[in-house]
Order: sequence, then C-alpha cells, then structure tokens
Amino acid sequence: MAAKQLDIMKIKQLILLKRKGWSNRKIAEEIGVSRNTVNEYVHYLQASGQSYAELETLCEPALQELFPSKEYLERDRYADLQNRLPNLQKSLTKPGATKKVLWKEYSDAYQDAYGYSQFCEHFRQWAKTMQVSGKLVHKAGEKLFIDFAGKKLSYVNRDTGEVHAAEVFVSVLPASLYSYAEAVEDQTRKSLVKCTNHSLFYYGGVPASLVPDNLKSAVSKSSKHEPMLNKTFRDLGLHYGCAINPTRAYKPQDKALVESTIKLIYQRIYYPMSKMTFFSIHEINQVLWKLLKAFNSHRLSLKETSRYKQFIELEKPYLSPLPDREYKLHHYQRAKVQKMGYIFLSEQKNYYSVPFQYIGKHVEVQHTDEFVEIYYQHNRIASHKKSYAKGEYVTEKQHLSSSHNYYTSWNSDFFIKQAEKIGVYTASYIEQLIAQHEYPEVAYKRSQGIIALKSLYDIDRIEKACSIGLSLEKYSYRLIKNILENKMDMVSESPLLSHHITRHKNNRKPSNYQ
Repeated sequence: MAAKQLDIMKIKQLILLKRKGWSNRKIAEEIGVSRNTVNEYVHYLQASGQSYAELETLCEPALQELFPSKEYLERDRYADLQNRLPNLQKSLTKPGATKKVLWKEYSDAYQDAYGYSQFCEHFRQWAKTMQVSGKLVHKAGEKLFIDFAGKKLSYVNRDTGEVHAAEVFVSVLPASLYSYAEAVEDQTRKSLVKCTNHSLFYYGGVPASLVPDNLKSAVSKSSKHEPMLNKTFRDLGLHYGCAINPTRAYKPQDKALVESTIKLIYQRIYYPMSKMTFFSIHEINQVLWKLLKAFNSHRLSLKETSRYKQFIELEKPYLSPLPDREYKLHHYQRAKVQKMGYIFLSEQKNYYSVPFQYIGKHVEVQHTDEFVEIYYQHNRIASHKKSYAKGEYVTEKQHLSSSHNYYTSWNSDFFIKQAEKIGVYTASYIEQLIAQHEYPEVAYKRSQGIIALKSLYDIDRIEKACSIGLSLEKYSYRLIKNILENKMDMVSESPLLSHHITRHKNNRKPSNYQ
C-alpha cells in the first residue's frame, strides 16, 4: 500500500468520523495524517461493501483484514491468488464480468480467500507489474477500433514508372487484439466504408460498437464530448446494428491500442514489404494479407497465446451475426423540386421525377450505385433505378399532373413549332440553341424560357431580339432576355439589328418556317 500504515485506533477513529459525515480533508487534520492516506483508507473501506456503521462493529482482526499487509503477502494464499490472476484477467474481458463477480467466484473456490478490497489491490499491483492498464481491459465483442495508418505503402505504374502512395486501413478487436489491414487508394468516405465492410466480414461478426478515430470520412465535426457523425457512417451503423462511438478529440489514450497495433504492423508487415516492388493495390493486398495472417498467429510473449487463438476462444462468440449483405455506400444531398416536377442529380447530370404535389419543396436525395431515393420530411416520396446516361430524364408518369404530362413529349420539333408561332427568326434561333448542346434536354428549359417571353414582350420585339442573337452567333435564354430588358432591339440603325442572317451557320432558311 502506497499510503502510510495506520494503527488500528486511528482506523477506528477514521470510520467514526466518516459515519458522522466529515470530509477526508478534515479527518486528515483531526487524526494527524496526510489527506492521501485518508483517501487510500476510505477507498479500501468503501470497497468492502459495508456501511460505516457496520464497519464500527467489526473486531480488530476483521477490520485489519480489509487492508493489504506485508505479512499477508508471504502467505500461501497470495501465491494461490497469483496463479489465478492471469485467468481472472482473461475472464474480466467477458461481457458482464466485474471484479466483484470474479472475487465472489474466487472466494467461493478458496477457503482462505482475501477480502474484496485486498483482492482488488493485489489485482491492481499484478496488472501494474504485467503492464496491463485498467483502462485497457476491454470486453469481448464490445468494440472495434478502426483507423488509417500514418505511414503509407506504395506501388509503381507499369506504363509510366510513376510511384503512387497507398493508404492502409487498420482495425483491431481490443479484447483479443485480432487485427485486419487493407491497402486502398485514399481515405475518402467510399474507401472507409469499403474497408469497414471487409473487416467485419473478415471477423465474421459485428461488435457492439465501432470506434473510428476522428476521420473526416466518418466524423463531420469532432468534439471532446459528442462528435458529429456524417449520415453515411450513421447509416452504416444502422445497417450492421451497432453503435458508432468515435474517439474523443485530444484524448490519445482512447486510441492507444490501435496506435500500438499499427506500430507493430510497421515492424512485422511494412518492413518485409519495403524490400518488394508492387504494381497495383491488388498486389500489395495479396502480400499484406499473407503477412497479416502470420502476424495474427504470432504468439504473444506475455499471454502465451496468439491473437487468432484469443479471437476464436474469447471474442468471436460475443460478436453479433452479420447481415445478409454488405452495406452499400449512400450519398446524400439536398435538392429543390423544379417546376417541371424533377430534381437534378449533379453526379451524372440527370433528372428524376417527383410527385407533382412536391413542386417547389426542398427534399433530401439519397442515392447508391443502384438506386435514387427522394425523401420529404423523412418520408420516401419517390424511388428510381439509377441512370448513368448523362442528361437523361428518368420519369414515372404517375408523378406528373395533367398540366405537366405534356413535358414527356418534349423534343426539338416541339419547341421549333412553338417558336414558329412567334416568327421565323425565333424558330431559327431556338433550333440553333438546341443544336449547340450535347444533351438537348438541357436546352429545352432555355428554349421554353425564350418562348415564354411572349407573355412579357411583343412578339415583334422577340423576333428582333432573336435576329440580333443570330447575327452574334450566341445562343442562350439570358442573351435574348438582356436584349429585351435593355431595349437593344429598339435602337435604330444598329448593326445588331440587321435582319439578314447570311453570317449564320443555320442550314435552314426563313422560308422553311413559312
């Protein structure tokens, strides 16, 4: 015991004063000892599980039994406890196991067992000798630590000779120290999700919680108390039925175990691989996984067993079953339902229909490699198979109201015929506007906008504005709108007002529209 040894009378006085509600500091002043000594003795008294009133009734031998003594260390029961401690340490990693429970099992099995307080003290001293920190006693199946190694591996491009860096993902089950590693291109959200999927299927089960470091691909905003997870990683946790509990910012002890494992991986895996040349991520992983198998099978000097054996015997039974399939990466974005009844997905520059009742509303778009789902106030209102043809309108006809169904018939001829009602120059201008776009659908809304200007301006002015646009060989809704707003079409003798379109590349002539 680190604190000063007290005689039995001072111990009784301490108990009396604690029963009266005195503070440890005041008791230390009263009985003439340091506050640390009082703190230490109070710790042992509380560990006995008895009230101070009950402790006052104990005889001296029973009271003395509550505290560790040097003479006891020499007895046979200490040797017996020392032999039991490695197994007790192993049992402590099982869910539901506590020192109190283990002490009860120990005291039932050994007639001359230590009291609970001495049991805890000897356990603490033994753990300190074995360099086992109490903070690192993890329950089997409780956590999976995940992180990216600080140092990278590399591979060479066969064609160019360029050297590319490869990130290395590492995960550790802390109770057994069973580890997984994988090389990937980067630390993006997509790579993190892929590696997390692979690691869980490698272990063949799911722990109660995933503990990522404060990675940008998992945590939107780090915090000492409550990190903010991005939606993708929260969704991953729901898919596998486990909690996501990032390490606390500025608390290196939270990730000490995975950091120490990464250091060992540098020694056992990185160093042998540094003597090899690789030409792809796939080649790196083939060698990495071979060395990882040897790493997990290596016998731990202090525990007389391997990571793999500890995993099979201790941790695997406490992992929850895996779902039928891996988690599919979800992307999230906000969008506004356009007047046409579509939302725009910027990834492939596609449009997806939404029920017309939601026109003008802001919705959330969730999409994977296969599907696009649209939610309004957490309710799914539309689902589409994902399209990879850029500029495509993906439509469910029942989404469109009767006033919007005519959009399904949109094509170049539709808008040219609408423009002919205004005039030949407008029709010619609309044709060229549509022709300049690789994806005509993108120009349809702009064409619609020009035609809709007839509700604001006289059609003769629109015709003049389009003739100016044709002479400039520039085609956009905004150009025609600016000409009309600035009354450029009304300036006489302006070279921009020429009604001749001989400079224009249009294959049609005005007579085609008569």
